Order: sequence, then C-alpha cells, then structure tokens
Amino acid sequence: MVREVAIGETITVADLAQKLALKGGDVVKALFKMGVMATITQSIDHDTAALVTEELGHKAVRADNADFEDALLAHAEDAQGDATPRPPVVTIMGHVDHGKTSLLDYIRRTKIASGEAGGITQHIGAYHVETGRGVISFLDTPGHAAFTSMRARGAKITDIVVLVVAADDGVMPQTKEAVAHAKAAGVPLIVAVNKIDKAGADPLRVKNELLAENVVAEEFGGDTQFIEVSAKVGTGVDTLLDAISLQAEVLELKAVAEGRASGTVIESSLDKGRGPVATVLVQQGALKRGDYLVCGIQYGRVRALFDETGHQPASAGPSIPVQVLGLSGVPEAGDDFVVVDDERLAKDVAQQRETKRRESRLVASASNRMEDILAQMGKGEGQQVLNLVIKADVQGSVEALKQSLVALSNDDIRINVIHSGVGGITESDANSAAASKATVIGFNVRADASARKIVESNGIDLRYFSIIYDVIDQVKQVASGLLGVEIREEIIGIAQVRDVFRSSKFGAVAGCMIIEGVVKRSKPIRVLRDSVVVFEGELESLRRFKENVEEVRNGTECGIGVKAYNDVKAGDQIECFERIEVARTL
Repeated sequence: MVREVAIGETITVADLAQKLALKGGDVVKALFKMGVMATITQSIDHDTAALVTEELGHKAVRADNADFEDALLAHAEDAQGDATPRPPVVTIMGHVDHGKTSLLDYIRRTKIASGEAGGITQHIGAYHVETGRGVISFLDTPGHAAFTSMRARGAKITDIVVLVVAADDGVMPQTKEAVAHAKAAGVPLIVAVNKIDKAGADPLRVKNELLAENVVAEEFGGDTQFIEVSAKVGTGVDTLLDAISLQAEVLELKAVAEGRASGTVIESSLDKGRGPVATVLVQQGALKRGDYLVCGIQYGRVRALFDETGHQPASAGPSIPVQVLGLSGVPEAGDDFVVVDDERLAKDVAQQRETKRRESRLVASASNRMEDILAQMGKGEGQQVLNLVIKADVQGSVEALKQSLVALSNDDIRINVIHSGVGGITESDANSAAASKATVIGFNVRADASARKIVESNGIDLRYFSIIYDVIDQVKQVASGLLGVEIREEIIGIAQVRDVFRSSKFGAVAGCMIIEGVVKRSKPIRVLRDSVVVFEGELESLRRFKENVEEVRNGTECGIGVKAYNDVKAGDQIECFERIEVARTL
C-alpha cells in the first residue's frame, strides 16, 4: 500500500516513521543507506525526509504550514489606504572616535522638546526631532545591528545615512565599512565632516579620501552632500538637518498613515521591572495602546507606548520610533511586527513561527555536528576552535556581535558561539563556558556573584566590553595569532548605592558602602543597574565625613557624586576601574 505522507519544513524521524506505519529503526536504517546518520529523536529537513519516503516506496507531499501566515497577510492587506508623505529615517554611522555620539547628543539637546518626565531622558535607541522643514527620525543603534543583521532579514528601515568623518583624522577602516553597508543597502549618503573647529581640520582631505570609496562630493561633480559641522559647538548642525530634509524631499517618502500598524523592531531588551521591552519603528499605519500584535516569534497586547522623552503618546505613525511594553518575550532586532484584530491569530502565528525556527535550528545543529565530525576525520587535528559565550544589554548588540565574530572564521580557526542572550552573565552561562572551555564576552553587562565564583574556580576567561569594535579587534587578533600587548580593564572597586541625597550645590549624591576593593577619585567609573551598564564616566566628588578624599576602601561608607549623571538610584552599583597593559593570554 502506497501512502501519501505530508511533510513540513522539518520532521523528526519518529514522526516520519509513524506516518509511514514503520518502526523507527527501519527509517534510521534507510537513512543510513542514503549516507545520513540520524537518531530516532532527531529532526531532518523536508528534502531528506521526502527522499527517504520515496526510497521506502511511498509518496511525499509538502504539508501546508502557511495557513496562519496567509491569514496574517490577508489581515495586513485589509489595512491598505492612501499613502501620504512621511518623515525620513536617518542612521548616523562612522568611525568610533569621530563624534557620532556627540553629534546625536547635540541634536537631542537642542531639538527635542524640554519638560521631560522627571527630567530623565529615556534612551530608547531612536528618537525624532522637529525642524523648520518637518520631522526627522534618528536611529541610535550600532552600525552593525542597524545594517548587517537587519539587512540580512530583508528589513529596510533607513532612508538616509549620515556618515560622520573627523576633519582632523580622515577616512578610517570603519568609515569604509559604513560606506560599504550604505551602498549594499541602496541608501543615499550625506557626509558630515566633523571637528572643523580643531586646529588640524582639513575638510578637503576628507573629500579626496572618500573619492577613493566612490563617494563624490557635489563640488567634484558627484551627488553626495558634504556638510562641515562641529558637534562640540553646534556649527553647521542646522545646515545638516536642512540637507537631510532636502534629500528626503528628493526621495518622495510616503506611507499609509491610518489603519493597522506594521513596522520593524530596532532594539529590544529584558527590563527587570517592565518585562520585555521593544523599540519599534512604525512604517505603515498607526500603532496604539491596546493593539494586538505579532512581533517575530513573540506576540502580545500593547500595554504602554513610550517616546524618547518618557511621555506616553496616544499613538505613533509612520517613521516614528516608540518603546512597546506587553510582548510575550524579547523579539530580535530586525523582526517585523504587524497589528492584528484578534489575539488568537497573533498567538497562533507566533507559535507557528517559533516551531519552524526551533525545528530549523535542530536540523542545522545536527548537520553542524556531522560536519564537525567529518572535518576532524578529514583533517587530522582539524581546525582550532574558539568557543564563545556572548551576553549583552540589548538584542541588537547580541546579533551584531554574533555575526561579526563568526565572520572572522578562516581555514585555521573557527569562531563558535555556543550560547548568546540578553541580560547579565548568570551561573548557567558560566557553567556552559566551563563545560566547553569558552571565553565569556560581556557587552555592557556584568557577571552576578554566583557566576563570578564559577569563573574564578574554573579559570574561565571573562572579558567585559562597551564598544563593539573592541570585541571584534581583540577576537580578530587572537584568530590571527597576533598575541601582543593589549589594553585591558581591571575592576579595582565596587560601591553599593544605599541611598541618594539631592542638594542644590552638588546635585545627586549617592550614599554608598564600598563592598569590594577600593574606589579612587581619579579613576573612570560605570553605573550598573541589575548587572547592566547604564552610564560610563567619571566621579564629580568622593567625600567621607564632609571631607573630599582621593580613595575609599572596602567596608567604608562614603558619598559619591557622578559627573554629568543625576539618575543614580538606591540599589545601583558604581564600578571603579583602571586600564592596564597586559600580555595577551586568549
């Protein structure tokens, strides 16, 4: 009797055997004869399952798994309406020291309305500003996350790239990388030549160096606007905003402003007090509180919307970024979101997507294990493998680091990310690293006390970073075997904030107990909240019994003022560190 067997994207050997009315062992044997080694609990892909089904004398047909996705598509098409002009979405990119952050900070400080909630600006990874020529939305995400990860998923979120190049430094490797990302995404460039107030500024040099990257200034007969700016004093910033508005007019950007919203996740994280938090960019329709939405493999009802000022807008239209609370889990940067009328449909689509993703992962990991075995058999000792555990404060950084580090693999060394996720480094992460002899990378996060014990007792290599390019550079040097001297950070003291006092003279002063090491007035510090870095800078003051002191040791109480940061809260930790030169050991 010939059976017609419906097979989805993946299927376990046991399920296939059941559909064929055969013993699991018979299917395993048939697979082995075809050169596929699989256990009865293992998932195999559609093509392999179809081949073995035909081999066993039955007929394979593709199962229709697209029912919920079709319903979602029909739902989205219902919301189509008339397109109206929308604001441009701009990503600022460039070399790490060329003033991207300073430029963003200046625009934020001067263009965003004051009167923010509690005086605290919400950092949501994106914001929009009002200019004389309309609204402009800026993305404040790592260049890698905004382009590499999102473009890989087919998400088109950026309309214009502003490339920041320091007038006294010229074109650097990361500048070239940013140009390549923009060209690959088909996004127009505007070049902001920054630091023109500095003595060695040479804007003409920047224009000539970018010619080699096929970025041609208008004065040289090209179509790229070059704007000279100083993020420090604000020179040329209004001209830059005008240039962005002009470019947006040329692009004739439009979107449907009414109806059900859809868009893309820019950033996401897990907040201890608020649960999963996603920063989304609305691309069609209007997103409102109370909407049901599907977001990648997550779903939920919008419990609250927050803009970059901490206010809760009634709704958000096209090109406007907002934080969304109420999702079932943390979505990935680059995931799409769609508003639906029915919570049941949202849940069904999310669950179906998760099942597909999990099965695909099982198939991929099974084939990777087989490739590893065959590679070792074929190459004797085989490649050297560098195992990594990556934890970061937001999902976008996790994605960016994974992609960038795995891409460093070559014939001699393979970079293998055994585990990654959002949040502080836990006992489970440390145990995974110990079992696989992995290096643990903490990006803007820290290990908790139980994880630190395992790290110390097992001699695990644990490294903390706050700049993506530093991680890539260190791993790249290791992979290339260039083990020279490196600048490494060493934590020398930790203060626990017990209470916060406010005075008109000193601002916020944190009453602290030193719980580890020594805190020194002259050394840089970070403020940690729930093991996640919320601020990096220096101390304004270090006092003991109303006297200014240079250092305070373990077990001692003191008053700490943090320079340019007034949001210290009871329960925070203030980490004091120093940078030292050490020989590489990784």
